[in-house]
Order: sequence, then C-alpha cells, then structure tokens
Amino acid sequence: MQLGESILREHYAHLVDRPFFPSIVESMTAAPVIVMCLEGVDAVTVVRTMTGVTNGRNAAPGTLRGDFCMSGQANIIHASDSVDNAQIELKRFFKPGEIFSYTPSNIKYLYSADELQA
Repeated sequence: MQLGESILREHYAHLVDRPFFPSIVESMTAAPVIVMCLEGVDAVTVVRTMTGVTNGRNAAPGTLRGDFCMSGQANIIHASDSVDNAQIELKRFFKPGEIFSYTPSNIKYLYSADELQA
C-alpha cells in the first residue's frame, strides 16, 4: 500500500509534535510499503526479535534492521509491540475481510503438538 500523511499522523500520534516527524512522513511515503499480519505462538515477540532493535546500527546481524538498515530513524520496518496494539494497528491498515486465517500444511513442523493446543 502507499501510506499517506493522514494515516501516519494517526499511527504515530505520539510523535506528531516531535521535530523529526516530518522526516518520518517523508521516509514512509517515499515508496509503497508491504503490510502484513502474522499469527502464531508468541507472534509479537518472535516478529520483534526478527525485526531487531530500532537503531539499525545497533541491530544484531541476521535481523531485518541489522541486515538492511543503518538508520536510527528510517528503520525500514514497524512491528507491533503488543497484541493489543497489533489489533488496533490491523484495523488501521486493513479493511474488513482482508485478513483471514488458514492452517499452513507444514504447521506440525513449526510447533510441537502441545504448543498448538494452547
């Protein structure tokens, strides 16, 4: 999707009055972005671990920011920090009917049976 300033003002309402907010808008509207919804056991924690710390220069190799980012501000990816915030953010970026659940055929290789029961 192509982000616009209005959705970024909503998404980053806590940063709108900060002096660097215009550069966030510039960076995040420069090109289309990929939005996605992932689910799974401890999905928020797993995705945030894969994302790496905010400042790309400090992110561990093998993380998205560690491998593809050098900026502390234009950090190439956003990941929800909680299930509650993920639910709010999903409503912001997806229309009803655009998110669906399915069971991947390799699910039994991703989790143990007891994890899937939880």
